[in-house]
Amino acid sequence: MASPILPGSGLGSGLDIGSIVTALVNADKSAKQTQIDTQTKTNSLKISGVGSLKSALAAFQKSMTDLGQATSPAFAGYTATSDTPTVLGATSNSTAVPGSYSVVVKNLATGSKVASAAFAGGATSAIPSGTLKISQNGIDYNVAIPANATLQSTRDAINTAQASNGISANIVTDATGASRLVLSSSKTGAGMDMQVSGIAGLEIDGTQQMGGTPAPGASGAVGDLAQDAKITIDGLLVTSKSNTVSGAISGMTLNLTSVSPKDASGAQTAATVTVATNTTGIQTSLQSFMDSYNTLKRTIDTLSNATADEDGNLTVSAAFTGDSLPRSLMSDIRSQLTMSSSGSGSLAVLAQMGVLTDKETGELTLDTKVFNDRMSTPGMAGQVQQLFSGTTSTNGLLARMKSAVDPYVKPGTGLLDQRSSNLTSSAASLKSQQTALDIHVASLTATLTAKYNAMDLLVGQMKATASNITSFFASLDAQKSAS
Repeated sequence: MASPILPGSGLGSGLDIGSIVTALVNADKSAKQTQIDTQTKTNSLKISGVGSLKSALAAFQKSMTDLGQATSPAFAGYTATSDTPTVLGATSNSTAVPGSYSVVVKNLATGSKVASAAFAGGATSAIPSGTLKISQNGIDYNVAIPANATLQSTRDAINTAQASNGISANIVTDATGASRLVLSSSKTGAGMDMQVSGIAGLEIDGTQQMGGTPAPGASGAVGDLAQDAKITIDGLLVTSKSNTVSGAISGMTLNLTSVSPKDASGAQTAATVTVATNTTGIQTSLQSFMDSYNTLKRTIDTLSNATADEDGNLTVSAAFTGDSLPRSLMSDIRSQLTMSSSGSGSLAVLAQMGVLTDKETGELTLDTKVFNDRMSTPGMAGQVQQLFSGTTSTNGLLARMKSAVDPYVKPGTGLLDQRSSNLTSSAASLKSQQTALDIHVASLTATLTAKYNAMDLLVGQMKATASNITSFFASLDAQKSAS
C-alpha cells in the first residue's frame, strides 16, 4: 500500500515530517510485525517438515511392502530353482527343506474349447435370439441373446456375462474365410469340458462330439478333452487340475509351462529342481530392511534436531524441534523390532540375528558373525522367513512395521494430515493478521501525516504573523527616526 507521507521538510516548521511519521508508525507496528513474521516463518517451516516426513514415511512403507510381497518374498528362507525354466519354474515357502528333485512334465492341464458352426458372412452374420446355456462341471451358465444379434454381439454378450466365471468367446476365421464363434474356459482339469446349447442357429446343441476337432462347417469341441496335468517327481506320478502344482513337494510350488522335451531315444528329459538355504538373499534383504529404517531415522533426526548458528550454538530450530510427534513415531516403529515373533521356533526377535542398534546414532547395524552363526543352524532360514513374513498377513515384522506408520499417514484422518490442516489454518490466520496490520498502518500513517501537516500549517501561519508584527514595529521605528 502506498504511503501518504509527504517527503521533505514542512514548509512552516522546517521539520522532516515524513521521517517523524515513519518513525512513529514503525514503532507502533514493530512488535506485531515481528510476531507475525516469526510465526509465519515457523509455520512455513513446519508445513514443509510435515510434507518431508510424509514423503519419508511413504517411501518406508513402500519398502516394507516390496520386501513383503507374497509372490516373491524377499526373506524366503529357501530358494527353489529349476535348471529348465522353459518347462517349469519353482518357488518355496518357509516350510521347505533343502533337497533336489527330478521332475518330468508328461502333459499340461488344459481347459475346454467349443466352436460354433462356420458362418460365411463373418462377424456380422445374423444369430437367432434366445438363451445360450453353457454347462460345465454340473453348473449351467445362461447368456441372454437379444433380437437382431450378430456373431460379434453374441461374442460380446458372452464375454460381458461370463468373464467372472472364466468363460470367454472370440471369433476365429479359418482358411476358407468362414468365421466361427469359439468359446474357451480358463478352468483346467479333467471334468471341466463345456457343452453349449440353446441357440439353434449356432448349431451347438449340447450333444456335439467331444474330444475331436469339428469338421469343416460343423460345430463341436476344439482339440482334446480338458485334462489334468501329469508329472513325475523322482518317478512318482502326480496329477493336478491346474498347471500350478502345490503340495506335491512339501513347501514348494511348481509352475508348469510346457511338456518336457524328448531326447534322441524318445524319452522325456527330466528337469532338476533344487532347494537350498537362501543365506545370501536373506542378508541382502536384511540390509535393505536396515537401510530403509536408517534412512527414515536420519530424516526424522534432521527434521527434529536444532542446528548451530554462526556462533556454534544450537539455536536454529528444525521443523519438529521440541515436538513430541517424531519421538512418538520412532517409538512406535522401534517397538516392533523388539516384539517377539508369533512363530514357534527359537528365533523370536531381530537382535537374535545380529541386528543391533548403534548407541551413538540409533541406527541399525548388522553383526555378520552372529548372523552367519545363526543361519548355520538347521531350520533357521525358515524361521527368518516366518519372523519377517509372519504366520498371517498381519503378524510378520514387515506388516507390523508398515502398520505402525498407518496412524500417521492415513489420508484425511492421519496425524500428519491433521497437523497439516492445522498449520494451513494457522497460515490463513497469519495472513489475515498481516492484512489487518497493513490496514492499521495505512490508517495511522494517514492520521499522523494529516496532524503533522496541520501543525506545520499552523506554525507557518504563526511565523507569518510574527513576521508581519516585526515588520510593523520596524516600520514604526523607522518613522520615529525620520521625524
